[in-house]
Amino acid sequence: MLARVARALGGRLPGAGQRIGLLGGSFNPAHAGHRTISTTALRRLRLDMVWWLVSPQNPLKAKAGTAPLDNRVAAAAAIAGHPRIVVSALEDCLGTVYTADTVAALVRRFPRVRFVWLMGADNMLQISRWQRWPEIFATVAVAVFDRPTYSLRALAAPAARRFARQRIGARTAGSLAEREPPAWVFIRHRLNPQSSTRIRAAKPEQARPRRKRKPG
Repeated sequence: MLARVARALGGRLPGAGQRIGLLGGSFNPAHAGHRTISTTALRRLRLDMVWWLVSPQNPLKAKAGTAPLDNRVAAAAAIAGHPRIVVSALEDCLGTVYTADTVAALVRRFPRVRFVWLMGADNMLQISRWQRWPEIFATVAVAVFDRPTYSLRALAAPAARRFARQRIGARTAGSLAEREPPAWVFIRHRLNPQSSTRIRAAKPEQARPRRKRKPG
């Protein structure tokens, strides 16, 4: 299994003590906002790497309109363009569907790596709909990044209220990876208005799988 994980990560397995940010999603398609969150996380959380976990299929989203996994991984790699951002289909390799299972599997395989789950404020607002979502907070530290129009609602969301006492101040965000879960932080940063939904609406053909032409 480790050999398969290494291949999914481009041959680079994490070392003991490394701080790895995990940014999951459909990336349908990836855009500059994903990159902004990732570079902000590298700097503010003092991470060594950020892994983009391109999901085979988001269980909360319809399969129709989702581009093939290989296409989304390739497009995400082109957008990432950073030596410390690794784009992968790691969940496909692990055979996990839900985030709670993904983070548990990674912590199990790499117990000496400090993982941090990264997500936008829009996901903080809806994470209470995710399968066994409290287990995510109990397994890894969580960093939530401001997104246009979502801040106030995200900070009043069920997850924010449930783990209110475990929230740390943004000024101490650099220590988040070393803290025992549950621990989370809300990061305000320069906002990027891009979203996958808007991009698909503007260019719907990007979301449709391309049919292979028959030879001849």
